[in-house]
Amino acid sequence: MAIENIAAVTAVAPPTDAGIGAAGVQSANSDFAAWLQNNVAEVNQQLLQGDEKLRQLATGETSNLHEVMITLEKSKVSFELLLAVRNKVLEAYQELMRMQI
Repeated sequence: MAIENIAAVTAVAPPTDAGIGAAGVQSANSDFAAWLQNNVAEVNQQLLQGDEKLRQLATGETSNLHEVMITLEKSKVSFELLLAVRNKVLEAYQELMRMQI
């Protein structure tokens, strides 16, 4: 069984000294949207992988319980991280909506 390295988290966009124009904001939005879409797809793939491993265990195609449990825990942790990111984004949005102009 191979142990995979933990992938480093990359920055969404480096900070700039100049003011951000409309093009800069749109670029940052699309970068974040692309990053979020990629990570949601990755979490979905991990969940599907966990379901497949569980199905294989239930049908007797595999007898390696440890591998199944590791796959399920990886998908669970990934999903919990995705939920935490979603909750923080929603909290930030709600905080912005409460600000008075």
